[in-house]
Formats: sequence, C-alpha cells, structure tokens
Amino acid sequence: MQKPLADATPNSFAFETRALVKPTGFREYDARWWFGHPGSDKAPEINLIGVQALGMGLGTLIRRLGAGPDIVVGHDFRSYSMAIKLALVSGLQAAGARVRDIGLALSPMAYFAQFALDAPSVAMVTASHNENGWTGVKMGAARPLTFGPDEMDALKKIVLDADFDLSGGGAYEFVPDFRQRYVDDLVSGVKIARKLKVVAACGNGTAGAFAPEVLRRIGCEVVELDCELDHSFPRYNPNPEDMKMLHAIRDEVLRSGADVGFGFDGDGDRCGVVDDEGGEIFADKVGVMLARDISGEHAGSRFVVDVKSTGLFLTDPVLMANGARTDYWKTGHSHIKRRVKELDAIAGFEKSGHFFFNPPIGRGYDDGLVTAIAVCHMLDRNPQKSMAELYRDLPHTFGSPTMSPHCADEEKYAVVDKVVAGLEALRDSGATFAGQPIADMVTVNGVRITNQDGTWGLIRASSNKPELVVVVESPVSEERKRDMFAALDAVLRAYPQVGAYNQTL
Repeated sequence: MQKPLADATPNSFAFETRALVKPTGFREYDARWWFGHPGSDKAPEINLIGVQALGMGLGTLIRRLGAGPDIVVGHDFRSYSMAIKLALVSGLQAAGARVRDIGLALSPMAYFAQFALDAPSVAMVTASHNENGWTGVKMGAARPLTFGPDEMDALKKIVLDADFDLSGGGAYEFVPDFRQRYVDDLVSGVKIARKLKVVAACGNGTAGAFAPEVLRRIGCEVVELDCELDHSFPRYNPNPEDMKMLHAIRDEVLRSGADVGFGFDGDGDRCGVVDDEGGEIFADKVGVMLARDISGEHAGSRFVVDVKSTGLFLTDPVLMANGARTDYWKTGHSHIKRRVKELDAIAGFEKSGHFFFNPPIGRGYDDGLVTAIAVCHMLDRNPQKSMAELYRDLPHTFGSPTMSPHCADEEKYAVVDKVVAGLEALRDSGATFAGQPIADMVTVNGVRITNQDGTWGLIRASSNKPELVVVVESPVSEERKRDMFAALDAVLRAYPQVGAYNQTL
C-alpha cells in the first residue's frame, strides 16, 4: 500500500483510490478523526481506505508488541460506525489478526470482552461524546490498559509510513448475545436495599441500550431520559461534563423527585451525577465522595486523580482520618488507568468522569455503569442521608466546569509549551499571579498553578479535540476563583491561535 494522504478533497480521484489519514488524528491515547456526514461541508480527515490502513497498522503493532493475534472489536451507535468497523476489521485480518466482533457495544463492554473472551487486544470504534461526524478508535494490547503515547506514536509511524506486516491468515468470528453477558456480569451479586429512584440520561448515545436495564436489575426505579438511540444527538451531545446535559438531568430529577441523576457519555465509560436537589456535582467532587466511602470500607486506600481535579483529595479531613493517600497524575483515561495499575491503587478518578476501580470493585478499566453502581452502594450505606447531604458534608470549594477554548491540533501543544515557560519564568522572578504569590506549580501535564491561599488554575492541551483545557478552583471564594480565571485567560489572549470557549464562568 502507498503511504496515506494527509488530505484530499472528497470528490478527488485520490480520495477514492488512496488511504486518507490525517496525522493529527493520532492522539495521546486514542485516535479521533472527522469522518463527515451527509450535509457536512467540512473536509474529511480519514476515509474508509484510511481506516483499513489503520487496521493493518494495528494488526502489525499488536504482533510486534508480542500480544498475539487475538483482538476484540466493537462499535458505537453512529450511522457510519459499522462501516468504519468493517474497514478496520479487513485491515486487521490482512495483518493476520483473529477478530472477535461483539457488535454494538460500549467501550467498557469491549474491555470486559478482553477478559471474558481471553483476547489480549481491543479496538473499539467510537468517538465517545464528540459531535456527529466524528469517528475514532480506542485501542489496547495489555488488559485492562489502553494505549498511551508510546504505543500511539508507534502506530502513527507504522500507518503513515505504510510499514505493515501483512502476513494474511486472519480470521473473523461474530460473538452473539455478548451484550447480555456483559450486563449479567455487571449486576451479578449486586442488590441495593435502599429504595432509590434514579434518572438515567444517555443523550441518545449507545448507553441508552444498557444503563436503564442495569440500574433496574440492581433494584432501582429508573426514569429514562433521552435513552432512545439517535446518532444525530438531537438534544445535546452525550457528554456529562457539558452543562447542557447536566441541566437537562437536573430538570428531570426535580420533576420526577429522583434520589439521584446519572448522565452517561456516548460510549458509556463516563458517568456524571446530579443530586436530589438538582445540584450538578462535578466529577472530581463525586470522586472525593466515593473515596470517602471506599476508604471507610478499605482502610489506607490509595487513589489516583488527574491534575484537573479538586485539591480536596489532599485536604479533606475524612480522607486524612481514613489514612487515604492520593497521587495527582496526567489527565487522560489511558494515563490514569496505567497509574492506577502501577500503584495498585483501589481507584482512580478523572474530572472528566472516567473512574477506574480495581478489585474488589472492578477490573481496572473505566465503566460509567460501574461508577453509577458505586454511587448507589454509597447511598445504600448511608440510608439516613440524601445525595445532596452527602455532598454538603464535603468542605466547600468554588470550582469551575471544564472550559475549552478552541486551538487547532497543529498548534495547541506549542501554545501550551510557551504558556508553561512563561509562567515558570514568572514564578522564578518572584512576581505575583492572580493577585498573590505562587505557592506551587505542577507541570506533569500542562501547568497547574497554585496561590498561597490554595486557589489554583490549570491550562493544558486537550488530548482528543482541537482545544485547550482550562479549570480553576478556590477554597476561599467565588471572587478568588474568578481572579484566577481572569489571570489565566489574560495569558491565553496573548496567543491569537486561541479562540472562543465552549463555556465559561
């Protein structure tokens, strides 16, 4: 095969005869490309021949990694996902892979299949919560881990250089009724004694085919919200970080009198939470609540959280009394998952809503349904308290949503490098930032800058979209939170490559 094209117009001869794979689609820990849909005038970043080349590259890589030929594949509910998956499968088979196709799936269902079907590798076709028209693949070759930067760089080089090992001899098997096997495993031995009414909101994404049944089978009364599968996402994207989705859940919780609302993303590996009073609880605070509950059951628990997360993991008095230890690490489901395994932590929490539970709670991968079950267990163990009361038990902080100003994939990392260098120079000079001296700076993933009063702010590059990520929090006041945001935004406005925010304070 010729080396893939980096770009081509959809009506060109090359587009129909050559693999198109835009290099920026290879992200830090998965792959995302704009594939397009009818009526879209945006130029595609990958075509089906390019997806086939991706399959050849993945099949080549898993062999070189020593994982063997067996791989699980699945796809989410988008109009083109089946075609994407079949093109990927044809490439995998050309490279000698033995494919086990589980059909329509959630990402955690594909991860579960690695264990249940004894297949070391996985390729899940999904663009998660990205808008209709996006596609992507989440991949791994060492359960329960998914690819990190090293594997993604190796895959990118193989595909773009057309450096394939095309041994042939691949095989294909469709695994029937695997959805039921996954659901049965989730609910096995789980029964909630407390009578809970829960809202299950799925944003018309794939989780709608799973979440209501799972929650009913553990004993909950379920109010369904946008659970009908519709790849156009007619109301809002299935993203539990998005305030539009959280507000829709809030309204339904208040209307129905539910005890808690759960919001699942497009491929079911994340879960957002709204309390019984309609309060949208950011995922890092949900993590603190679950860490309290888990460390009460398992003394001396160790947790991993991403750099976007609240500072309460280090200062919460209940966690301190329970002897809990917390490690702050790089944002990204692959990074946190790998760190949880390395440290043998009982759980990892990411502000985006990716939660990872090791035994005895889970198998180490992120599953939004396991998160919802864990929240139900927490409520079950605290029968005299509502979700809102458990939330109010936390020390109060003033936090922001995840805010994402546009920045092109080709430019975002360079911008962040310059921001980090500028803030490091500011710190070294002894100057103040956001009205106070700088007390701490973490640069493991972008830059997290903390003032003397504990107010902190983060700037990093998004790993899967053409955006930057900005988060701020203050343990002091709303005003201090806004001071930090204003200071960070002033830094970003010096770069014309940085555009408008998706949402702001």
